[in-house]
Amino acid sequence: MFSSKNKIHKDKDAEPSEFEETVAQALFDLENTNQELKSDLKDLYINSAVQMDISGSRKAVVIYVPYRLRKAYRKIHLRLVRELEKKFSGKDVVLLATRRILQPPKKGSAVQRPRSRTLTAVHDAMLEDVVYPAEIVGKRIRYRIDGTKIIKIYLDPKERNNTEYKLETFTGVYRKLTGKDVVFEYPITEA
Repeated sequence: MFSSKNKIHKDKDAEPSEFEETVAQALFDLENTNQELKSDLKDLYINSAVQMDISGSRKAVVIYVPYRLRKAYRKIHLRLVRELEKKFSGKDVVLLATRRILQPPKKGSAVQRPRSRTLTAVHDAMLEDVVYPAEIVGKRIRYRIDGTKIIKIYLDPKERNNTEYKLETFTGVYRKLTGKDVVFEYPITEA
């Protein structure tokens, strides 16, 4: 009947890994035991899940959700992440929408790729997903003399309580996914 298998749908009918089944089981358990999340989680599922080693002893669980379900996940984001972090104790949970990057069209081709499928657009959207529920209020790119660049991201101070302890995780996850160095900060507000 209903089981944790309904909570994970992989592309091309691939078999889920052991860790992905663990995450799907956690979602299934939350749907059955948590009354406030039950109705919201009923139709939701994930595409995949990955466990990442961040710095030192920190670990993160990155859960990929289908792009068209991202709005439904955002409605319950805070509660769902809090419950999943209890289940995976000591690990930070990050929800990302599954997005696809398309190659630029070949010369002479009449087909154009949508802007939302470019590398830059996908990386920017990933950054928005990683820091959610905080909003990005500013972005600065700093080029060093040796040619490296660091992106400084300023987050909305209103969500400081929910996200401050995760800034290191955000940096590590984004670096692993895109290869870009990012520093997250809160703008200094003058009173």
